[in-house]
Amino acid sequence: QNWENVPQIFRGVGDMLLRNDNGKFVDVSDEAGIYGSLIGFGLGVLVSDINEDTWPDIYVSNDFYERDYLYINQKDGTFKEEIKNWTSHLCLSAMGVDMADINNDGSQDIFITDMLPEGDQRVKSVMEFEGYNVFKLKQSKDFYQQYIQNTLQLNNGNNTFSEIAYFSGVAKTDWSWAGLLFDMDNDGFRDIYVTNGINHDLTDLDFVDFFANEIVQRMALTGKKQAIDSIINKMPVAPQSNYAYKNNGDLTFDNETKKWGLELPGMSNGAAYGDLDNDGDLDIVVNNVNMTAFLYKNNAERLTNNNYIRLKFEGIDKNKFAVGAKIKLYYADNNVVQELIPSRGFQSSMDYTMSIGLGKHSKIDSLRVIWPNDFTQKLTNIEGNQTLILKQTDTKEKYKSVKNKYEKTFLKELDNERLLTHDENDYNDFDHEGLIFKMISQEGPALTIGDVDGDGNEDVFIGGAKGQPGILYIHIGSGKLRALPQKVFVTDANFEDTAAAFFDADTDGDLDLMVGSGGNQVGEEMTYRPRLYLNDGRGYFEKSDKSIPSNFTNISTITPNDFDNDGDVDVFIGSRSVVGTYGIDPKHLFLVNQGNGVFTDETERVIYEIKDAGMITAAIWEDIDGDAKKDLITISEWGTPIIFKNNGRKLSRWNTSLDSMYGLWNTLKVKDLDNDGDNDLILGNQGENIPYKASEANPMKMWVNDFDNNGTIEQIVSQSFNGKDYPIHQKKDLTTQLVTLKKQNLKASDYAKRTVEELFPKEVFDNSIVKKSVINETVIAVNEGNGKFVLKVLPSRVQLSCICGIECSDVNNDGKIDLIMAGNNYEFKPQFSRLDANYGNILLNYGDMNFIWQDYAKSGFFIREEVKHIDMIKDKNGKKYLIVAINNGKPKIFEFNE
Repeated sequence: QNWENVPQIFRGVGDMLLRNDNGKFVDVSDEAGIYGSLIGFGLGVLVSDINEDTWPDIYVSNDFYERDYLYINQKDGTFKEEIKNWTSHLCLSAMGVDMADINNDGSQDIFITDMLPEGDQRVKSVMEFEGYNVFKLKQSKDFYQQYIQNTLQLNNGNNTFSEIAYFSGVAKTDWSWAGLLFDMDNDGFRDIYVTNGINHDLTDLDFVDFFANEIVQRMALTGKKQAIDSIINKMPVAPQSNYAYKNNGDLTFDNETKKWGLELPGMSNGAAYGDLDNDGDLDIVVNNVNMTAFLYKNNAERLTNNNYIRLKFEGIDKNKFAVGAKIKLYYADNNVVQELIPSRGFQSSMDYTMSIGLGKHSKIDSLRVIWPNDFTQKLTNIEGNQTLILKQTDTKEKYKSVKNKYEKTFLKELDNERLLTHDENDYNDFDHEGLIFKMISQEGPALTIGDVDGDGNEDVFIGGAKGQPGILYIHIGSGKLRALPQKVFVTDANFEDTAAAFFDADTDGDLDLMVGSGGNQVGEEMTYRPRLYLNDGRGYFEKSDKSIPSNFTNISTITPNDFDNDGDVDVFIGSRSVVGTYGIDPKHLFLVNQGNGVFTDETERVIYEIKDAGMITAAIWEDIDGDAKKDLITISEWGTPIIFKNNGRKLSRWNTSLDSMYGLWNTLKVKDLDNDGDNDLILGNQGENIPYKASEANPMKMWVNDFDNNGTIEQIVSQSFNGKDYPIHQKKDLTTQLVTLKKQNLKASDYAKRTVEELFPKEVFDNSIVKKSVINETVIAVNEGNGKFVLKVLPSRVQLSCICGIECSDVNNDGKIDLIMAGNNYEFKPQFSRLDANYGNILLNYGDMNFIWQDYAKSGFFIREEVKHIDMIKDKNGKKYLIVAINNGKPKIFEFNE
């Protein structure tokens, strides 16, 4: 309140940039564009050429409230802060920062530490996560997306990063400080070393809830203050082991802390590496709080047969060590980039001699040095296992920065300026269902295609969110779309469009439109009715006065097909969930067309077993068993892919090898990918970049019941350890929803040890609905015939996020079907981060089910938003275009380059 009266000397300062003017440091922060905010709490700073233009940029990792800063050098003495342009989410309590190339693709990646513990019991004992409403408020105030976890930002080579720490297995290292990327075993890939520990567990929940509150109450009653050190000394002390992760070369890391002899518990923060004994491997020095430092000698030189190269730089003038020099090193298929920036990690400086592991390769094809003054030299055919002295005075060539550019990409994005934005309505599922871990109210927009005006160009319908009408786009050719206003869509704007399909409902020769609703908003039953709009033949629609049967559920798919071959089109309508009651299987509908656009509910007669299909997210009609009749294939959350065989009169469940593949499936496509005459399935799943990974041995489960007998359904999600199921929810979250659990779970440390079974009476536990997931990956189910499918896991880049849209097309015109995929899902509780690392995928088919991911510079398919559907449209000349429906954003159109 009296901030203006506080002397400047006591106010503190934010970040500063001090320019060296002939030995005198001058504060140029303001004119250079450096933020001086007092809430920055910058704990880590790294100078590096992030955008590969030879000019040094700056990354600042900020603890507490403020987001990190990424300052891009403008080459004129100023910087521009661009963190939101480059990343999709960050650490909440960012500590140390380092940058190196983890996958030898020639671009540097970024690792930043936070304070999320690895073990489930410790997470429940010391962590408290932001609530969703607080998170959204901070997001609206420009604090950006921040989560309690380490972040590993994978460089996409196009001035963006994808955050992959959960996929890579390096997101959880407790209260961490230094995170260093260097090759610990000389196998040619940068490993990760993390220091962690805090002298006292400041966030221990039992201390906060009981002892700290007791102290506050005592001071309030007596009026006497208690010395801060006496309070601190009563906080729990729990020394932690540091972490060492071995890089597997495929974007994943294995925890090798114990195997490598680095498991000593301590209170570590700063760390530095260097070849202290000149034997070709990097040793480690670690400082600790209130205990002696660690000095680790690296024995890689005798425990492995790996090779190395040491580079010693001799600079000029006042930069004798050539700080800022960069090398590009090539051997076999590896493209290694490394910079001589000694200060990195957490307030530590590394060896000025650069040491690079070569694995089993003993010779380097070429080495290019880029000196700080942008001069360069190139050396070739260099023998390994030596120290090479590089002198800046030996170079005369000026370096020119070159990035990979392709004359023609597979796809080309077209102008979407005239297309309208899908504007998601503001609704918080967690206010009504406090234990679900992600929202299901934001599954739109719906997307469907068809030639509605008979001009030979396929047109597009994109659904609206609640309060927004759906949009019909007329395709006028060459991928250009024009919105055609429809009064009836405006009238029905209160419906949230989550599924749609064009088909000739009334057999008059033109395409009509059926739209299904979702949104999960409680208390608005009538807005979940499917609607049928009849086409006048010119692309103008009127709502049918014939009522469509409805179950008033969150509809996920409308799938038309003349299943009984009687000349009119029947419809399957699948639903994701019961409104406001996630986990209870919704009812699904099979509507038989009576020939005039009148539909009757024939579900029990035609497809009785659909009642057991679960929480359906997508469905498709295709012939799977080769009998020339289209079967119905469904997928679901917490369920398996199911094939319902068509005998011309009924659909019956076919027992297949997919019946045990429980997952959180989002989408599917059917295509004969191996050209063997039968159809294979492409199944979009959650991916592996998530906190809780499921397997057959350790499934994720969801327990559904009215656990407190108050008339409402709750969902408890669990993860499995050693055959026992532990809830993923924090004590506060679970006991807020289930007040009856408070008495037996007063202490967080007690709750942290309890399984789901131990939390409830046996009769409640036994009567619960139990769903599970055992697979996270997006896969191809290769059809081997007779109900046997072999799963083929798609490349790692596909697994960095959920897949919500799939299209199949020959994008490189080689006669083989390739895959196009996209996804992302932002609406998770803050405890579980979010899925945002998928910026679009093109996978080329190299035969034998070998699909190779294409980088963005070559693919031309780049989307940072939350993709819900992908489809392909054609113009009257047969030219193909890709249409992408995006939640809370504009649709995108891509042209296929032929």
